[in-house]
Amino acid sequence: MVLEGGGTGEGRGRGVGGDPERVRLVEQCPRCGAETWSGKRVSQGSLSRAGPSSPSKFHNFPEFSSAATPPGCAANPRRLRAPPSPCAPRRVQQTWWLPSAWAWCTAGSPGSQSTTCASPTSLGGHGSDAMHTDPDYSAAYVVLETDVEDGLKGYGITFTLGRGTEVVVCAVNALAPHVLNKDLGDIVGDFRGFYRQLTSDGQLRWIGPEKGVVHLATAAVLNAVWDLWAKQEGKPLWKLLVDMDPQTLVSCIDFRYITDVLTEEEACEILRQSQVGKKEREEQMLAHGYPAYTTSCAWLGYPDATLKQLCSEALKDGWTRFKVKVGADLQDDIRRCRLIRNMIGPEKTLMMDANQRWDVPEAVEWMTKLAEFKPLWIEEPTSPDDILGHAAISKALAPLGIGVATGEQCHNRVIFKQLLQAKALKFLQIDSCRLGSVNENLSVLLMAKKFDIPVCPHAGGVGLCELVQHLIIFDFISVSASLQDRMCEYVDHLHEHFKYPVLIREASYMPPKDAGYSTEMKEDSVKRHRYPDGEVWKKLLTAQGN
Repeated sequence: MVLEGGGTGEGRGRGVGGDPERVRLVEQCPRCGAETWSGKRVSQGSLSRAGPSSPSKFHNFPEFSSAATPPGCAANPRRLRAPPSPCAPRRVQQTWWLPSAWAWCTAGSPGSQSTTCASPTSLGGHGSDAMHTDPDYSAAYVVLETDVEDGLKGYGITFTLGRGTEVVVCAVNALAPHVLNKDLGDIVGDFRGFYRQLTSDGQLRWIGPEKGVVHLATAAVLNAVWDLWAKQEGKPLWKLLVDMDPQTLVSCIDFRYITDVLTEEEACEILRQSQVGKKEREEQMLAHGYPAYTTSCAWLGYPDATLKQLCSEALKDGWTRFKVKVGADLQDDIRRCRLIRNMIGPEKTLMMDANQRWDVPEAVEWMTKLAEFKPLWIEEPTSPDDILGHAAISKALAPLGIGVATGEQCHNRVIFKQLLQAKALKFLQIDSCRLGSVNENLSVLLMAKKFDIPVCPHAGGVGLCELVQHLIIFDFISVSASLQDRMCEYVDHLHEHFKYPVLIREASYMPPKDAGYSTEMKEDSVKRHRYPDGEVWKKLLTAQGN
């Protein structure tokens, strides 16, 4: 156990319940090392009695010390305690609430009568592909509270596949000092500077920079900040972005390392040119939504009976664009692609996704044999880091009418810059939690516009659909002004756990109307699915132990 101050809404200040002499215990899981709130409280007296022989170790972190001046008191006048007003600054408190790791279950295996609410996604084959055969859809989840008394909180997530989520949580905690005790107004007033502060920490950047675990953690933190900002403004995030003037929008972007392709002046000009017809495009989105495609029908682990049933149901629901997972076995891919193409007919759009399975020559050879099924694209045919490999595959498959799509696991804007420069992709796929949140995604959307490459976001996972819908709706209204060859991925899993789930109508994302970034989860879902101490996981782990 370790000691930390703050709370999750019960009390303000360093202590719990307003008592500066009481602190909340944080338990460390002996299995994975993840830290979780225990719900227990001890006094400073009991803390002092914990000696070397105590079975628990206690660490009184300086930033959470109960002896420090409580926020909001006379010694700290910058913390406002008055009722909130439109001009009142909002400061992030010590209340940095971070569940350790999340793994979610589904409501049942598609095509069966039974429900498996206590099962992780891997048991049903949901999310399975050629490289990730047993994913347990998970997320690190950040909640930001402030000292303004209106109760607004910012929620941020980053998506993972199970093991390793606790590592992301550690990285988020390492970023905490850059966020705590900051005014929200100061953060968004110099968002570029704040983004660079997070990504340029002189020690943390050594385990990046701007890539891997530390960048996933950056996304979770920044997603929470954007959610809080949008809520304060009373707008859904897409509308917050759409209503910004070009200069303000561009001020949120860090242009370091990409000015050889896109300057701040060029970005402003792109946004200014897109002002023409902007009102009409917003009305179009509100009336008809943004076109989507489905991946839910053809996960690699699904048996044929499930695949057929889900394709049939999707066709009845009006879906016209389908994606199938490929890459593990060529003959099986041929059989499954033929099955799907026969079901959806020649007029519907089919895409394929290899999830980084192949070497470059193998990708070309494999897709040449799958070309008879007329795929619009092959997604992630090889390593996401291989820019020149993607370029070679793209060039080889162009005569077959097959485009290359990638971006789901691109580290940062620099990789996207190089993919665009090398003409390595025909479809660009942003991710709301892989890149550095909205800030970095904005730079990629603008580069894609300059290179005239359509953006077709990656979604699915835990909350990715909820988040990325905001970005692509903004892109259409304020950047690309086009729907040509554009669509957003949709996966019909886990939306029931979100307070503001996506709304799909006639195979299109309808623009969210609730304020924020749609990142907030339901409290009951959070409680039940927390790993490893939530009800769902306790039952499953007990069953496995028996």
